Amino acid sequence: MEQEILNQIDWHKIIQLRHALHAHPELSGQERETKKRLMDFIREHTDLQVIDQGDWFCALYEPAVQNGKPPIGFRADMDALPIPETQSLPYGSQAEGIAHKCGHDGHSAALAALSLLLEHDRKIQRPVYLIFQSAEETGAGGKPCADFLQDAGIGEVYAFHNLSGYPENAVMVRDGLTQCASKGLTIRFLGKETHAGAPENGKNPAPALARMILLADHLAEEAQNGQDRTLLLTIVGVNLGGRNFGISPGEGEISFTFRADAEEDLAQMENRLREEALRLGKMAALSVAFSESDPFPATVNDSDCAERVRTAARSLGLELAPMDEPWRPSEDFGWYLKVCPGAIFYVGNGEDWPIPHRPEYDFNDHILRTPVSLFLKLAED
Repeated sequence: MEQEILNQIDWHKIIQLRHALHAHPELSGQERETKKRLMDFIREHTDLQVIDQGDWFCALYEPAVQNGKPPIGFRADMDALPIPETQSLPYGSQAEGIAHKCGHDGHSAALAALSLLLEHDRKIQRPVYLIFQSAEETGAGGKPCADFLQDAGIGEVYAFHNLSGYPENAVMVRDGLTQCASKGLTIRFLGKETHAGAPENGKNPAPALARMILLADHLAEEAQNGQDRTLLLTIVGVNLGGRNFGISPGEGEISFTFRADAEEDLAQMENRLREEALRLGKMAALSVAFSESDPFPATVNDSDCAERVRTAARSLGLELAPMDEPWRPSEDFGWYLKVCPGAIFYVGNGEDWPIPHRPEYDFNDHILRTPVSLFLKLAED
């Protein structure tokens, strides 16, 4: 029955949509044309109610016959990455230095495909929300959508992500923790610039930065000793002065990424760095400033919802592959799962497929039907 419904749409049209999204990528928070293209597609091809939410939108299907169950939601992300297109693709990115290198073009195309199928499936007897989210890559888009879940009374919510290193079209889903929490922190020291020939007249933050580097290295090593869960600290940038040999710099900064299974572990490590920075600043008479970026909560699947994904996959004859460890990259779908039961599952791109966030990556069009069929099955149950 599901295959009959899936065959009622023109998959070539869905692939064309995916390629159009790929050709016109937009960064997080700037997805205006992407949003318009998807909204226009759904309005042209369905009778779903399209609800503009500003930076993002949703489409609502309300079946004529309802069984009293609360609405179910499905989410896709729309943003691209500041990574150049290096492949020679007929639908390659037309935006310099920007490309869909995480597959969000495919995620959005899959949800658009689902919009075409809902009205053909009489087994669906509950409202269905299709949520097209902005700014996943920066972690800024998930929280507003999570707030909407509560306002709309959505009872469960699902998403998928493509995943390389697994068999093509295999389905992976974990109970509980499935992706790490993460956060960026920049510590800026401000002293006083002076001539390099009279360094005593200035306040150079280099010693403070050096001590922060050593502390970070110690904390990173300490975190790996005897740990049975992920806790990572990575220095991602250090800035101090330049190749001006006559100047003793007066300001500098260091940036870190924290990544952890448990949000409390992340917070504890961050606090240790903040406290040390303040101590060093006081010792050297330096001003200290902190700035945070890209905060992501841990993504924790509801076990019952994860089991529903497995049951749906089995009923569709899909391969279920084990996923023994959480995926370390972060995902702001975690905000949804803090307020609503749900699960994110993964669909294999192929064992040798390039990994996301690399210039050589492109979404695998051959996996589009798998998440769509799973979403449809979940909406029926």
